[in-house]
Amino acid sequence: MAIAAGASVANIYYNQPILKDISSTFNVTESKAGTISLLSQIGYGVGLFFIIPLGDKINKRTLILSLSSLLFVTLVLMTLTTNIYQVWILSLLIGLFSVSVQVILPMAASLDTVNRGKTVGTIFTGILIGILAARVLSGFIAQWLNWRYVYGFSAVLILAITVLLQASLPNVKNEFKGHYFLLLQSVLIQIKRFSLLREASLTGALLFGVFCSFWTTLTFHLSGPPFYFHSDIIGLFGLVAIAGALMAPYIGKLADKGNSRRSLLMAAWMIILSLILMKLMPNSVIILVIAVIILDIGVQSMQVTNVAMIYTLDQTSHSRINTVYMTSYFIGGAVGTFVGLQCWNYGGWSMVVWQMLLWSFLALGIILKSNK
Repeated sequence: MAIAAGASVANIYYNQPILKDISSTFNVTESKAGTISLLSQIGYGVGLFFIIPLGDKINKRTLILSLSSLLFVTLVLMTLTTNIYQVWILSLLIGLFSVSVQVILPMAASLDTVNRGKTVGTIFTGILIGILAARVLSGFIAQWLNWRYVYGFSAVLILAITVLLQASLPNVKNEFKGHYFLLLQSVLIQIKRFSLLREASLTGALLFGVFCSFWTTLTFHLSGPPFYFHSDIIGLFGLVAIAGALMAPYIGKLADKGNSRRSLLMAAWMIILSLILMKLMPNSVIILVIAVIILDIGVQSMQVTNVAMIYTLDQTSHSRINTVYMTSYFIGGAVGTFVGLQCWNYGGWSMVVWQMLLWSFLALGIILKSNK
């Protein structure tokens, strides 16, 4: 399940190191190429709200397999695109169908209630390695072959995983018996029910917005002066950040022991520290590598802790609670990508870092207020 989750979510991030290559292929501006990342995240957010609640109503196994099959078809079509508009449409659909990962996550959490934090951490290890390894693979494949091969590789991987899931996923009984629109309405009810869910959703949105703003604009920062790196080298920064992903199971154990608030504070301060390092020494590769590791550990600590916390609220509503949190989370990511691109266009890397610091301090304020 962890491998399947990682392979699915990776599709949202394959585009980040190859935006420059795509803009060159279709002779479009960096801003238009950056829209690919934005549309992938919007598609994911739409899927989270309108598809993921179905995990409380219909068979989760069937839902996961259906989404994986549709994702495979979309990836194949991406390899055949002839203009930027087709890439935009298919990027939106790739985001939409990649939400199977958010059916897998609550499904895994429901299978182990005793060590839920550790279990969530294990699935998140797969997710986070998928996110970060996506950049490494994407950069190398694009540099030595062509960016279209990135999506071809992913299509083959998703097909193989779909076959394996069909053979191994268990059937999980669902509690919700109402119709679809009542299901969507009950998603909104979860927001009113739990203040913890509201706080986690807001901090998650802000800090994932920082994460997405960073990784989208990093491609342009590293491909220009003074670095002039190619896509394969840019992709290696994802490999560096995998160190953060490997911390996820250990962070999940902290949540199981009741140290959630302390973990969130530590995460926020780590993110702020990483951004201060980037601000002080923007042209140092060594400092940037260190900052990437700290930033990633901070973001993943926040994510695993938040998810472990919200899954203690109501086991019969896991998919709907997850929908509220993850929809907020990826709206934050989409807005962070958009704002990051605008900051890049108008003020370069310096303005991007100031924007990320502002969002991080807002998240820290929410965490501190909730501790009172």
